[in-house]
Amino acid sequence: MSEGEARGRREETAGEFWLGPVTAATYRAFLASRTGAALGAGFLQCPSWADVKEGWRSLLLGWGPRTGPQAEQLTGAALVLLRQLPGTRKHFAYLPEGPVADWADPDLDRWLTPLLRQLRAAGAFAVRIGPSPAYRRWNAARLKSLTGRGRRLPDVVACEVDPLGAAVAERLRARGWRRCGEGGAGGDGDAQPRHVFRVPLAGRTADDLWAGLNQEWRRNVRRARKEGVEVSLGTAADLPEFHRLLGITEQRDGFRLGRSLAYYERQYKALNAEEPGRMKLYLARWRGEILAAHTMVTVGSRVWYQTGASADHRREVRPSNALQWRMLLDAHERGADVYDMRGVPSTLDPDERPFGLLRWKLGTGGQVVETLGEWETPLTGTANHTLYRAFQAYLTRR
Repeated sequence: MSEGEARGRREETAGEFWLGPVTAATYRAFLASRTGAALGAGFLQCPSWADVKEGWRSLLLGWGPRTGPQAEQLTGAALVLLRQLPGTRKHFAYLPEGPVADWADPDLDRWLTPLLRQLRAAGAFAVRIGPSPAYRRWNAARLKSLTGRGRRLPDVVACEVDPLGAAVAERLRARGWRRCGEGGAGGDGDAQPRHVFRVPLAGRTADDLWAGLNQEWRRNVRRARKEGVEVSLGTAADLPEFHRLLGITEQRDGFRLGRSLAYYERQYKALNAEEPGRMKLYLARWRGEILAAHTMVTVGSRVWYQTGASADHRREVRPSNALQWRMLLDAHERGADVYDMRGVPSTLDPDERPFGLLRWKLGTGGQVVETLGEWETPLTGTANHTLYRAFQAYLTRR
């Protein structure tokens, strides 16, 4: 334990828990431990993500019991990104898809209260978190049979409601937290996707995964193979081509990520410096030309398809299907529990442009999962509440 960590622990030792700053090495060791791995941290809570986000400063915090069998061991952690509010010395604190905590613990206040105190001392006026429990799930087969004009996911009864997710939502509301987007219009208000698509891998064979694809997907994978599409791993040198294809994809599909080439180069360097192979770039070539490029990120037993890009021409040779099938197999081979295809739209209306993305992912036979989304609260103090109201008004006008 470093002197700084020891100081941080002494600062927050109320009750049975301590909480304070930790080094990146200590944080990474926790994520790799049995306790940390069981909490299923996402890549946005890895220390390396702080190096990706320009314009934010970061804190690495950890906590655990003071006594007992786990004394002096981490049982939770958080990467906190701090963005200064212009014209003030105050910051907005953001924990993307975090903190990495035991959300099943009925006594959230053991670590949540000291966490908020620590952030207030660091100059934060408000905090946004992204609890990890799922809220609702819909199987692909159910959704495909219930599409229709004007229909959206909330209109369809879920196949499963996660009791832990419902309990965590109630506990946060009881403590004054507000779910982003509630009571407003124009979307859910989250920075990260609230609805994601996940393909379960645990306990399944490669043949099971193939059988889980719908007929169109299997036909397209076979077509790519017949046409001679070759899938390989790229390097940092291929990122400019990936970024060029991403621009084409954004224009074609009507969305805008707004990420520069430098952003992806920074991400590739930071994540792979933390753990070699954490971020991979997959390329699909046809007759020597790169037609599609997708990125994949791995942390522990979780794998994410992060960003996909493809050319406008030669789409009939199905390079993206070939890429995804290879990425699914690679995730399965390395023992991942789930292949997360990240965000999907909430529309079930085939006439709406965003539905195409959902339809494409439904073909893999996975599940749409509604996460708890992101939650905010102002920190104690009249000035903090005033700044938070002004901040909310700004976001509404933007």
